[in-house]
Amino acid sequence: MGLIDIPLVKLGSQGMEVSKLGLGCMSLSGVYNSPLPEEDGISLIKHAFSKGITFFDTSDVYGPHVNEILIGKMGELKKLVQEGKIKYIGLSETSPDTLRRAHAVHPITAVQMEWSLWARDIEEEFVPLCRELGIGIVPYSPLGNGFFGGKAVVESLPANSALAFHPRFQGENLDKNKIFYSQLVKLAEKYVCTSSQLALAWLLHQGDDVVPIPGTTKIKNLDNNIGSLEVKLSEDDLKEITDAMLISEVVGEHINDAFLKCSWKFVDTPAKA
Repeated sequence: MGLIDIPLVKLGSQGMEVSKLGLGCMSLSGVYNSPLPEEDGISLIKHAFSKGITFFDTSDVYGPHVNEILIGKMGELKKLVQEGKIKYIGLSETSPDTLRRAHAVHPITAVQMEWSLWARDIEEEFVPLCRELGIGIVPYSPLGNGFFGGKAVVESLPANSALAFHPRFQGENLDKNKIFYSQLVKLAEKYVCTSSQLALAWLLHQGDDVVPIPGTTKIKNLDNNIGSLEVKLSEDDLKEITDAMLISEVVGEHINDAFLKCSWKFVDTPAKA
């Protein structure tokens, strides 16, 4: 894959600038599977930064309590973080009413919610509200916890994986959801990209105020995710994908990480000349 210029976008209306694609770091600390060796996690973070990713999502409960320490060992991050303890405020898994009340107390920069081709319930009320208030949207699990990349469809889930308990990855649910996945694969062939790239591209095209944070433990998957930025979709393309991937066909409730209180690490970098 050639060098891809990851654009910087304004997230929210408070002046924060981040890479259009972020990196979710929860999987680095063994929340889904066995923890990644520290040196491998640091290598992945450094690789992401070298590719132009400046937005890393972490939390003190990932691990628990080791994910933020891991992120903090990235030298480039330490050099760029400004001295203030808090610069922007974001919320995770909030209701529209809570978001309005919080924003009235102090401007909210961004809100993290699950959003993907198979988790679309925020589109009717939540997305318009964020745009009304000038709040950026940070979709977590944009690849359906790896499902759109083939996990549990063409791969076997590790025995210690928390995803084995996810309703969408079990028994008859999984069998039916494989049909959903096969539809995505066919569409990806048309657009000459991988299934995960198409799922991310669909989300990236939802607006400049949308910054997905796909997570991975592998550099090859990270590079594949970055490649989604090269997939260009027209309005007609987006409609075709949306119409083909009928959410009513998905079986099982989607992930709700309301118990996780996310603490975001942001890196401010100067705009490219």
